[in-house]
Amino acid sequence: MGVLQIAIVIVLLLLIVKPLGSYIYHVFSNKANKTDKIFGPIEKMIYSISGIKERPGMTWKKYTVSLLLTNIVLVAVGYVILRLQKLLPFNPSNIDNMEQTLSFNTIVSFMTNTNLQHYSGETGLSYFSQMSVIMMMMFTSAVTGIIVAIAFIRGITSKGSTIGNFFEDFVKGHTRLLIPMAVVVTLVLVGLKVPQTLDGTIQVTTLEGEKQEIATGPVASLVSIKHLGTNGGGFFGVNSAHPFENPSPLTNVIEILSMWCIPAALTYTYGRFARNQKQGWVIFSAMAILFTAFLSLIYISESNGNPALNAMGLSSEQGSMEGKEVRFGIAQSALFSTVTTAATTGTVNNMHDTLTPLGGITPLSLMMLNTVFGGDGVGLVNMLMYAIIGVFICGLMVGRTPEFLGRKIEPKEMKLITIALLAHPLIILGPTALAFMTELGKGAISNPGFHGISQVLYEYTSSAANNGSGFEGLGDNTPFWNISTGLVMLFGRYVSIIALLAVAGSLVKKQPVPETIGTFRTDNMLFVGILVGAVLIIGALTFLPVMALGPIAEYLSIR
Repeated sequence: MGVLQIAIVIVLLLLIVKPLGSYIYHVFSNKANKTDKIFGPIEKMIYSISGIKERPGMTWKKYTVSLLLTNIVLVAVGYVILRLQKLLPFNPSNIDNMEQTLSFNTIVSFMTNTNLQHYSGETGLSYFSQMSVIMMMMFTSAVTGIIVAIAFIRGITSKGSTIGNFFEDFVKGHTRLLIPMAVVVTLVLVGLKVPQTLDGTIQVTTLEGEKQEIATGPVASLVSIKHLGTNGGGFFGVNSAHPFENPSPLTNVIEILSMWCIPAALTYTYGRFARNQKQGWVIFSAMAILFTAFLSLIYISESNGNPALNAMGLSSEQGSMEGKEVRFGIAQSALFSTVTTAATTGTVNNMHDTLTPLGGITPLSLMMLNTVFGGDGVGLVNMLMYAIIGVFICGLMVGRTPEFLGRKIEPKEMKLITIALLAHPLIILGPTALAFMTELGKGAISNPGFHGISQVLYEYTSSAANNGSGFEGLGDNTPFWNISTGLVMLFGRYVSIIALLAVAGSLVKKQPVPETIGTFRTDNMLFVGILVGAVLIIGALTFLPVMALGPIAEYLSIR
């Protein structure tokens, strides 16, 4: 039954990929289409208010500077709101202003599409902050990632000197993609009993006669965009394990598909831009193979139960249900955990800290690889980076200048790709080691031993991958953790974006090379194997030693 549940969700995703991928292509192809009649007038009004009269194509440098400046402005505005939320409207619970290091961490977290939460949403933020900062950045950060992917795709599939206009892409990503989708999903969730209100907490009397306050709020609208935008930050502290955010198996499936659909569909969009749909399916196939392998690991591990409890003779018939919701069970919990870390969303419907040691390898590994579907836009870009690495290695092996989609891959591009490739493990392993060297870091660990290593490693891996989930046994709401993870989130987001946009800017200027009999093909199953191999080999060489100190050692110690 569990396998059948998982298979049905995967089939539903496959049915979504082509139509949504085609729609995204039409949104950003800058060709006239039927949606212009609907969204064109709205966008013209936005351009007029913003003072954007002309929208010429931009070089990669101008595109990148526009992106960074826009993000900086949004960060500044959001930080001020969090620091002053007690004085602002829509605060029926009279929630106090957020502490300064926590405000820094929170605003960076949501602007980088990480949504790491060192606070509990229902007690740490007013409704005004939830809507004007958190939800706003859930849209803007997701659109930023999507249009980075579109700009990168233009760079490797078109010819010229520009990769599009940032402001036009940014507006279209909101008006034609995320806002319409979020409205639809919000209405569906409201129909399925997810709350959507501006009223304060509900006061009830318990069976013991005690008074209790139950938090509600504009939950459905936040839940919709937190999944569609691969954001992950929950309205409530326990995220999508809370019955108000995710009340039933049906809403669970909707939330899984919501966070999975855009990253998966962008592979089809890439094929449309490349004018060779096989290119898109190659990327999708490589992602799907890796996804299936890691999903199998967590599902089998959790189904077999906790090794320590099994050794005591306790029944594991229902699997390891610690930290999981009975209404979801093993199958939907395992699938949710795999999708949320594959798509770097970070929303959770079960507590990852309670996963079995082998089960915990799946979310950690997917965030370390950061290529298996990935967050909106960035996952595709990272996988294309590995595709270029694969082509480069194969070219060296046969003594031929590497080519990708007709562009020669030369030292300049490989140096930039190396920067993006090495930055990710550096900002994970460096801060992890630093945390163990200081009392400020070690003091947050609630479970010493091998699992404590996993807790710290998970926190920085989640931050670097812009995921946001956590092994929540870690006491991370301190200045040390707020600042260190905040810096990791910044570097994790923008170093790779800048480096890979520079690669796109370099490739777009190159004269396409005609395909010959000696051209290495990148649209067949052989290249799927090369791509999967490149991801796994580089990932293992980088992260396997530290994994051996954490979840692998923990498994060996309790089996």
